[in-house]
Amino acid sequence: MNILQINSSARRADANSTRLASLIAGRLLDRHPDARLTLRDLAVTPHPVLDEQTLGALFTPAAQRTPEQAARVALDDALIAEVQAADVLVLGVPMYNFSVPVQLKSWIDAIARAGVTFRYTANGPEGLLKDKTVYFALARGGRYRGTETDTQVPYLRTVLGFLGMKDVRFIYAEGLAMGEDGARQGFAEAEADLAAALA
Repeated sequence: MNILQINSSARRADANSTRLASLIAGRLLDRHPDARLTLRDLAVTPHPVLDEQTLGALFTPAAQRTPEQAARVALDDALIAEVQAADVLVLGVPMYNFSVPVQLKSWIDAIARAGVTFRYTANGPEGLLKDKTVYFALARGGRYRGTETDTQVPYLRTVLGFLGMKDVRFIYAEGLAMGEDGARQGFAEAEADLAAALA
């Protein structure tokens, strides 16, 4: 088993989403001691945003790209290769202003490539990143689960499903900014979610 852990917090250390993602990855390694873990921390190595120059590089045939364009596309290729090689993904996802961090959005933009990770067919779009399980480590200061203010879950379910990843499991640590008791309760609930997801 190949496990890919993506930490998307802007913090390099002490991020609750990273703590939860590492807990999930650790439990998976306990169950599969021969598994290999690949860690990508988007705070340590931020991925560049999708801009006009990147679009120009992506839409230029490979043989015609400048060295700068080829180098930019290679950054995205590396992320795609990591996902393609993974059997399980663990994504640490903090909530920033009711959405996902820009670090995670840039990662998603990089791995969503027509003809590589999805394609359009006569029957509609087909995701090409199949047969993978995804665990989302959701860390929130407040409590949003199951409410209309939780825009993360519908978005993540939709975009990864579009790429072919349908087996998605959400682990919630909420109320983490609501005092010590709230934080303890949030991580206890996350433990229960994780136990259910691994059952």
